Amino acid sequence: MAAAPLPRAPVTSSPSPAGRVLLLRGGPARGSIRTGAAAAPGWRRMLTPSPAVSAVALARSAGSPPGAAAVDPKVETLLDSVKWDTKGLAVAIAQNVDTGAILMQGFANKEALATTISTRKATFYSRSRSSLWTKGETSMNFINVYDIFLDCDRDSIIYLGKPDGPTCHTGAETCYFSSVYDALQGSKPNQDRQVVTTLYSLEDTINRRKEETVTEGSGKPSWTKKLLLDNQLLCSKIREEAGELIQTLLENEDKARAASEMADLLYHAMVLLSVKDVKMEEVLEVLRKRFSQSGIEEKASRKKS
Repeated sequence: MAAAPLPRAPVTSSPSPAGRVLLLRGGPARGSIRTGAAAAPGWRRMLTPSPAVSAVALARSAGSPPGAAAVDPKVETLLDSVKWDTKGLAVAIAQNVDTGAILMQGFANKEALATTISTRKATFYSRSRSSLWTKGETSMNFINVYDIFLDCDRDSIIYLGKPDGPTCHTGAETCYFSSVYDALQGSKPNQDRQVVTTLYSLEDTINRRKEETVTEGSGKPSWTKKLLLDNQLLCSKIREEAGELIQTLLENEDKARAASEMADLLYHAMVLLSVKDVKMEEVLEVLRKRFSQSGIEEKASRKKS
């Protein structure tokens, strides 16, 4: 997918006789997690929610039709580049910046996209109410946007962000928990199920093994269950797999061998995380927050234990 660079700025609101006026202040970026390090290149910098790149003014008059807005020329050029449908809408998908999970799908018009750009809260256009709505305005489960992507045809939008809580009105983490193949096999939808990547499928499997009870006569426990029940065994396996991964470098083994050993190490490390009740999402969030820091600065910032 092609990504379009977007202006970022903090937003303040003030009443206006003509309706709502949003003014965005320009100037140096503030609130970044950087501590003097040079900005990280490319996508790493984009994922850091640093505000204020250019001044943008967004206004909507009380009597104007949905989507009518006056915007900064740069933002207007971007909005005009989107291939809005005959009703002035485009599909807008919210995606979790850490897990990659698809959270929800709605529609956006020009004003919804402009509002999302300025407020960094995922905002959509409600076709049933004929008005804008920001996800979380009632539940307070906002989706905090870190970046916005347009597809190569520029007719659909992704809001890449971090949800404050469950996204679905049912209380599920995402709106997508109904598997077609499960339904064809007679299984009922499970709100705890998510559209997950390989990494999160593995985490889910490990957690299900954790919940299993081992009773006498029920057969041998799985290898994962054995690891979960024996900290010494688990730690010894992590050391072993780390050593084997190191050997692939020292012995100049091929890529397939390195990938295999890394898979073994990652699996055993994820079992340890399960024992510690740490989610992979928490680990990835830590990594994301380090994107604009140098390794030396990050290490120096850690508290001494």
